Parts: sequence; C-alpha cells; structure tokens
Amino acid sequence: MQRKAVREFLPGIAMLTALAAGLAGLTGCTSGGQTGAATDNKAGGKAAAPAQPGKYRSLPAPCKAVDGKRLKGMLPAAENLPPEQRGPLYAGTADASYDGDRHVGCRWTAQSAEETRLLSVGFERVVSYDRGAASDDDKARQVFVARLTDAHLPFPGPIPTPSGTGVPAATTPTQAAPPPASPSAPAPGATAPAPPTPSPSPSAVELGSRVLAGLGNEAFLDDKLSPAGATAAQTRTVRIVFRTSNVLVTVEYSVQPSLPGVVPPSTETQDRARQLAQDLVERFNE
Repeated sequence: MQRKAVREFLPGIAMLTALAAGLAGLTGCTSGGQTGAATDNKAGGKAAAPAQPGKYRSLPAPCKAVDGKRLKGMLPAAENLPPEQRGPLYAGTADASYDGDRHVGCRWTAQSAEETRLLSVGFERVVSYDRGAASDDDKARQVFVARLTDAHLPFPGPIPTPSGTGVPAATTPTQAAPPPASPSAPAPGATAPAPPTPSPSPSAVELGSRVLAGLGNEAFLDDKLSPAGATAAQTRTVRIVFRTSNVLVTVEYSVQPSLPGVVPPSTETQDRARQLAQDLVERFNE
C-alpha cells in the first residue's frame, strides 16, 4: 500500500513542477514584451527631415556670363588696338579653379592712354555639409554676413532716431536757414570778401560704401579710393557682393587714371558696377 501511494503521489508533483515552470515562462514573456514596448515608445519619435539642397546645383561660365555690350562700356579699348587683340581682351581670363561647380571667376583688363580699367567677376556656390542643422541658403547667408563684417559695414536695420524725438533721423525736420544778408559795399579801406567756394559738381560726390537693397536676396557695396600721391594716380575700386539663394556673386571694378590729380568719379564707377551686378542677378534668375 505504501509503494502504491508513492507511485500515485509522484506524478502529481511532476505536474505541479511543470505548471510552475510554465507560469514562470509566461511571466518572463510578458515582462519582456512590456520592456520592448517601452523602448519602442521612447525611440518612436521621428527625426527632423534635413533641409532641401540649395536652388543652384552648378555655376555658369563666368567669362561668358557678362554681356559683350556691357563689357565694352565698362572696358573701352584703345582706339589704336588691333582687332586681333580686341577679341582676347573681351574674352577674359578665367581664374584657376579646382571645382567648377563650387568656385569660378573671370577677369578683364583694358588699358588706354588715359586710364587702366580692371574688372573681375566671381561665383561661389555654398553647400551645407549638415543640412539637419543649416540649409545651403542659411550657410550662404552666414558667409555673406562674414564678408559684410570684413567690409566694416553695419548690418541692415531700422534707421536710428535722435534722442527724445521719436522721429527717424532721415525724416527729422531741419530748421530753415536764415535768408542771406544783402551784399553791402565794403567799408573804406576794408578788404573785399572772397567769393564763395563753388559747390562740387554731381560727378565729384562721394557715395561711399553701404548696404544695397533690391539686389538679389541681400547685397552690399564697398567703395575704396587709394591715397593721393605726388606722382601716383588714385585708383577707385568698387566691389559689390550679393547673395542669390546659395550662391554668392562678387563684382569688382577698378579705374586708375594715368595722370595724378585725376580722381575717378564715385557715381559713374558705382553705377557701372551696379548695372553689371543687376545683369548677373537676372542671369541667375533665368
């Protein structure tokens, strides 16, 4: 009887052991599933999509980007220049470039008995290597701002107002000047007053360096006049830098008279450079 009871009791113990092992397995599966779900929930957020590439994927040939008529107006050739030399003059000389899709340039030189004129055009395509942090356009604007800072020009912004007026400086009313006194004859023995100094002609007005509006996305103009010398003529160099999307364009135009004492006019030199820059804006917008 005892042996029979033991034989009947052993299968019951085995069954209980198997049930306990099964429950432990189920508990482990349930616990693992919950952990995996929690992990998936934490990592389930989508990463921000990278910015799209810039508008321009390549650059135009700089020596062919300038209109021939515009070149001849900015770089008048000497009258005695043979025709076989006029062609190379207006064809320009391309800058050395290791990557024609990133940085290219071209330059021209024209000499005459009166002056020497130099013109250069450069194109730079800016690429952001981390478009998750900054787009190509954002990176190009950073480069533009750095060049604006190097030119020691202020950032564009509102015109400061005089203290306590609340009226922009450009529109602050000015007091009317008193009427000029009527001329009277000098007293006996007095020296006659010197005649008034004539006002400078419009061509002699210095426009100066400044931020430009309406040229690409943003632009500035840097006007430099070399110091006067007893024997060396002053050279005026106008440099315009503008950004259009992810491309920066630089136009540099220099005029150097042959004789000292002759100052290249600011208005004319800047106007010619700005007209060319506007042509290039339209060229990129085609």
